[in-house]
Amino acid sequence: MDFLTAYTLKKSPQEITLNDLQDMMRWISEMGIAARSQARIISGLRNFFFYLILEDEIETDPTELLELPKIGKKLPEVLDKEEIDALIGAIDLSKPEGHRNRAIIETLYSCGLRVSELTHLKITNLYFEEGYIRVIGKGNKERLVPVSDSVEKEVKLYMNHIRNHMDIKAGHEDILFLNRRGAQLTRVMIFTIIRQLSDAIGLRKTISPHTFRHSFATHMVENGANLRAIQEMLGHESISTTEIYTHLSDDLLKEAITSYHPRNIN
Repeated sequence: MDFLTAYTLKKSPQEITLNDLQDMMRWISEMGIAARSQARIISGLRNFFFYLILEDEIETDPTELLELPKIGKKLPEVLDKEEIDALIGAIDLSKPEGHRNRAIIETLYSCGLRVSELTHLKITNLYFEEGYIRVIGKGNKERLVPVSDSVEKEVKLYMNHIRNHMDIKAGHEDILFLNRRGAQLTRVMIFTIIRQLSDAIGLRKTISPHTFRHSFATHMVENGANLRAIQEMLGHESISTTEIYTHLSDDLLKEAITSYHPRNIN
């Protein structure tokens, strides 16, 4: 109604044209309305005019060629190497779950796994001699992911110090990461472990298991890894999903230049 008043547009719904709606969306944009809110407004307009068509009130839909605003992808939170080291360093190895939690964080970060892929990781899928682990991803699709020396070291320490001495529940014998009762860890437990570590070091970023996957991919891009190789390691269906990390890397570079370049420091 504000738009109609501002532009003295006194038309019935049957008289409204695409140009009228484009003028309205430009006015909304100039008012500072966010792109996502603009998209919701357009969605409401489309539903309204679709209803009018169903009721035979209009013959053509003026919203048919009305373009949605471009909504940029929200870039994920990323940890730098020092923050990852601090999180791992905060793990208390004197506690029974200490070695397990170190192996979990190291595997999440070094292999770029989804949390569900981590909780379902099996001992029979570890091929340390060949330098790979076999991961079961979305859609039950398998992929081989190179494994670092640090992952092999932490997993073996966990197995030797903790897992090999546990009473394991039936049906969980091949699951790598177990809780104190010898059963498969849940996604919630992984979130809890990470939140506790984040609190322990006073990390201001809001992180989750997926943050380590984002950090893995971003650091790979920053160090010059081939985008197709990263796509394979992450198990992305489309290369466009992987390309977000090139934009994220660019943004981090810009932030670093803005913060630390001598010409930008007052």
